[in-house]
Amino acid sequence: MRGVKSSGRVGAVYGGAPRRPPFGALTALVLAGVTVLTGCTSSGTPSPGGTSASAGASPSPRPTPVWNRTPASVAAVGDSMTRGFDACGVLVDCPEVSWATGTDSGVRSLAYRLLGGGSADVAGRTEGRAGSASDQVARRVAERSWNLAATGARMADVPAQMTRAARHRPELVTVMAGANDACRKSAAQMTPVASFRTSFEEALRRLRADAPKAQVYVSSVPDLKRLWSTGRANPLGRQVWKLGICATMLGDSQDDSKAAQARRDLVYARVVGYNTALKEVCAKDERCRYDGGEVFAYRFTGTQLSHWDWFHPSKDGQRRLAEIAYRNVTAESPPA
Repeated sequence: MRGVKSSGRVGAVYGGAPRRPPFGALTALVLAGVTVLTGCTSSGTPSPGGTSASAGASPSPRPTPVWNRTPASVAAVGDSMTRGFDACGVLVDCPEVSWATGTDSGVRSLAYRLLGGGSADVAGRTEGRAGSASDQVARRVAERSWNLAATGARMADVPAQMTRAARHRPELVTVMAGANDACRKSAAQMTPVASFRTSFEEALRRLRADAPKAQVYVSSVPDLKRLWSTGRANPLGRQVWKLGICATMLGDSQDDSKAAQARRDLVYARVVGYNTALKEVCAKDERCRYDGGEVFAYRFTGTQLSHWDWFHPSKDGQRRLAEIAYRNVTAESPPA
């Protein structure tokens, strides 16, 4: 998971899996309503039919929804996935294709879609115009987004990233971290779920201290076991994995012994535990929205994996992640 870390203001491991019951259910939108006052006569007795004493009384104003579906600035925290690692070259970050804050018109990151008018076909409308409209969107993304993620980061690193993100006063912060907590040299070194939860809680506390109204979009941790089952059929992938990429899941990728299966099942269960923690902690914050387990459940193919390491998302994989994020951020209500 670790690679050469490149710098970049604009910007994990990737996965998806067979559809599982969603982990989602976070904050709900505050429903607008009209308060009807019970009227009284001048003597203090209720008026006929319980109507208001003031004829034609105006309804109370609609409350402002807690979740803003069109945030105008985005900060991203997390690991190598959000840095676009191995999407453009070998062992290098490529933040311009990041699903969260990238400027690439082919990927159309979450920030690109939000700041480009919200349409999923922004890039298509700019073809034949020398890229002028696309360039303008890219400039807006560069001005209004910040990628604070770091290749190799674990959830314990996210609180410090969140502190830096809060300084920009973003309207939305994306979080994608956890794969590196499960991808260790041995299962015994995986981050305990309780520690993972504590680090995520601390990250939200730090954000709320400096940017109390910032919204948070939380991606589920990808299903590493599905990634293993997808990539193990590729000869190149098998050879690259021998270098030590996510040894807990991908080590000895062709070993189907009971011991190897038990090790992979343990990693799978740990990722499920991480996602449960993300869901539960996020649900306590009215400005936090979990993806409902969509990234975990996404049925990706080899096309969405980097052809350099068969582990991180390719440009197409980044685009798919951006689609999931945009759909959830702009939805009227959070995933069920």
